Amino acid sequence: MSTFDPRVRIGSLTMTNPVGVASGTFGYGSEYEQLIDLSSLGALYTKAVTLEPRPGNNIPRIVETPAGMLNSIGLANVGSRGFTREKYPYLRDLPCSVIVNLAGSYIEDYCQTLEYLEEHAPLAGYEVNLSCPNVKCGGMALGTDPAQVAEVTRELRKRTKKPLIIKLSPNVTDITSIAKAAEEAGADAVSCINTLVGMLIDTKHKRPLLSTGTGGLSGPAILPVGLAAVYRVSQAVSIPVIGLGGIMEADHAIQYLLAGASAIQVGTANFVDPSATARILEGITDYARREGLASIQDFHQFLGRKAQL
Repeated sequence: MSTFDPRVRIGSLTMTNPVGVASGTFGYGSEYEQLIDLSSLGALYTKAVTLEPRPGNNIPRIVETPAGMLNSIGLANVGSRGFTREKYPYLRDLPCSVIVNLAGSYIEDYCQTLEYLEEHAPLAGYEVNLSCPNVKCGGMALGTDPAQVAEVTRELRKRTKKPLIIKLSPNVTDITSIAKAAEEAGADAVSCINTLVGMLIDTKHKRPLLSTGTGGLSGPAILPVGLAAVYRVSQAVSIPVIGLGGIMEADHAIQYLLAGASAIQVGTANFVDPSATARILEGITDYARREGLASIQDFHQFLGRKAQL
C-alpha cells in the first residue's frame, strides 16, 4: 500500500483531513464531545451565527422522509454576542479547524457579523450561508443571484484575510454561474450543496407537516444531486470545492472526491450515527492506499478536476 497524505488546503488554512461536519447538524461541537474524538475532524462548521439572536421557525420544523429528512429550523441561534460569550471559549481550544457559518438577512448583516467575530471571536475561517431555503430574507434569496453573491463576497473579502467559503444553493438553474461569481469576487472555496426545497403533507389533517409548509430536504435522497453539482462546479472554477449532500458512508464521500471535491462535509448522517465521520475518514484512507493515491488531489485525475489544492 502507498502512503496517503490526507491534508487539504482551503485558502491559508490547512486541514488535517478532508472530512468535516456540516453546519446545523453538529451544534457548536460540545454536544458531540462525549460521542466522538473531535481531533479526528478535518473541520467543524458551526451552527449558523447571525448578528442578533434568532428563535427560529415554529414547530414542527423537522420531519423524517423516506430517504432523508426535511427541516425548517430557520437559522435559530444565539447571535454574535451570545456566540462570543457562550460558544467561543469552547470552540477556540478544539483540536480541529473551526469554521464559523455566517448568516444574515441583508448584505450589511453579514458584514457586521463578520466584523464583530473578527474582533471578538476569531476562529479559522468563515462559511457564508447564501443558500438556506428556510428564511424569508437572506440565505437562498441572496444566493440565487450571481450579482448579489459577488457583492456579499467582495464586501466580506475586504474585511478578512481568513478563508471565505461560499455555501451554494442547488435551487438554481445554473449553479456554476453562482460559483464563478463567488470565485471572481474573492472566495477561497465554495461548498455545495445546501438542502433542496421539499414538502410533505399530513393527509389526515390536510395540511403541511412542517409549520412553514416547505423545508430543506437532506439525506441520502440528495446524494446524486450533490454529486452532479460538485462535478459541474469543479469544472467551472479553480478554487477548491467542498462537497456535501447525502453522505452516509465512505463510498459516498469517495464519489464526491472523484467528482472534484477537495473536502467533504457530513450532515444528516451525524443524527443517525455520531461516529460516521470517523468511519468515513477510515474508508477514504483505505481506498486511497489501496488505489495508490498519494493525496486528495490524486482523486481528481480521473474526471478532470481543474482546481489545484
